[in-house]
Amino acid sequence: MEHKNINLTLKVWRQQSTVSKGEFVTYQVKNISQEMSFLEMFDVLNEQLIQEDKEPIAFDHDCREGICGMCSMYIDGKPHGPWQANTTCQLHMRAFNDGDTITVEPWRAQAFPVLKDLVVDRTSFDRIIQAGGYVSVNTGNAVDGNSLPINKNDADASFAAAMCIGCGACVAACKNSSAMLFLSAKVSHLALLPQGDPERQSRVVNMVAQMDKEGFGACTNTGACEATCPKEISLSNIARLNQEYLLASFTSAE
Repeated sequence: MEHKNINLTLKVWRQQSTVSKGEFVTYQVKNISQEMSFLEMFDVLNEQLIQEDKEPIAFDHDCREGICGMCSMYIDGKPHGPWQANTTCQLHMRAFNDGDTITVEPWRAQAFPVLKDLVVDRTSFDRIIQAGGYVSVNTGNAVDGNSLPINKNDADASFAAAMCIGCGACVAACKNSSAMLFLSAKVSHLALLPQGDPERQSRVVNMVAQMDKEGFGACTNTGACEATCPKEISLSNIARLNQEYLLASFTSAE
């Protein structure tokens, strides 16, 4: 398939700080290779702005390999853009056509306040993890890998849940700004393994409480989170989270 250079119009959200008022600013970018990633295209735009003595656009990025979850951009009404199971850094410009207008926004959620331009504060996720996303283990020599046999179905489900990179696309896609898919992935991947048993009940109670404290919305099972998740985390994890929470609630009440 032959690829060519394209010209684009970008409508990008610019906001100086959390307390300042933001607005969309229109930019023109020309001769963009369709082999570029979306972030490389933004690099080109920022170089252009610097040459024009203008402030470059602030956006999050780190690994640029679909691993870190930093590249949070709302592109044409969808977190991470039009491709399925894809992060923004993995999105390439061949997804767009010459002359397209692309609208780029930050995540929109009360619990993810905008720091600047497209950068949002996602430390609320960190605080949820700190509330219970850990296990207790004995120090000393490593335990033999075969000493704790684990059912393969449980191991596979745990691994699938652990794929969550904490990007926040599920929150951005949800009409309620719910963090249930993120939280359920973090709870599930530990609850399914014997190593997670010591904190199993306190973990889910404390993490749910922290999620509510951070101001995330309630889950109404629209499925937008699963549909937009770059790692395709399953809604079945939310069902498991609810089960774990009910069990912990009943146990503590006894």
